[in-house]
Amino acid sequence: MSEWTQIFIRSIIFLFVLLILTKMLGKKQISEISFFEYVSGITIGSIAGEVIMGLDGKIGHGILGIAIFSLITLLVDMLSLKSKKFRDIVEGRGTIFIKDGKIMEDNLKKEKYSVEDLSALLRKKNVFSAADVEFALLEQTGDLSVLLKRENRPLTPKDLNIPVANEKEPQTVIMDGTIINDSMAAASKDRKWLHMELDKLGVTVENVFLGQINSYGELTVDLYDDKIQVPSPQVRPLLMALMKKCQADFELYALETQSAKAKTMYQTNAQKMEQAISTLTPYLNH
Repeated sequence: MSEWTQIFIRSIIFLFVLLILTKMLGKKQISEISFFEYVSGITIGSIAGEVIMGLDGKIGHGILGIAIFSLITLLVDMLSLKSKKFRDIVEGRGTIFIKDGKIMEDNLKKEKYSVEDLSALLRKKNVFSAADVEFALLEQTGDLSVLLKRENRPLTPKDLNIPVANEKEPQTVIMDGTIINDSMAAASKDRKWLHMELDKLGVTVENVFLGQINSYGELTVDLYDDKIQVPSPQVRPLLMALMKKCQADFELYALETQSAKAKTMYQTNAQKMEQAISTLTPYLNH
């Protein structure tokens, strides 16, 4: 067997071995790794590369070495979940960089960060002035968590006491002109409904690059031809307008009628409609 063939076979074998072990270790190895996991990952990769290119080495020995390091990493992760002290030793603790609006210079030096490094981390959080920050913590993963001062935080509907509706994840029902049946079932819709909505928009499935159903059951589409303007869904605004018209009609009838009983009925229904509008406003407003 030629050297090229051996390298090819070993590469395929270790590709699957590393894939299986990575799946066992979980997604944390990919996203947020600790210093120990970083060292372990480098070591595992080095062993794999050495065995792949070192034709004199045995494949079994390489697989054994990788399995041992993977097992140790998995064991460390399990112990870290059960013991905070052990987790602090292995993964370390977060370091406070800004507290009560003050930069902690000693902590910056301890972690070997300069002011320029801190400013770069803040800019990644869309913060361009350290004076706007109330608290900042360097996480074990190297990310900076930032809490802005209250006066610098963006307003939310909760701050203004505005009720908003809960939203669910949109379901992608059309992708590259193909209907996705699983997403249709998750959205509790069928193909007949989908084609009716597409007819309202004046498009066909084949013309749709991406089609999604939002949490209100409305279909939004993005077409292959960007020059075609697709109207936004109007069901909710029309329903809100109709409810307001009904309320106005009740109030008008109450003013026009000469019957005290009818006047009371119209006023009562106008109040009920007003309450319904107030309740449904977060759901019917765009």
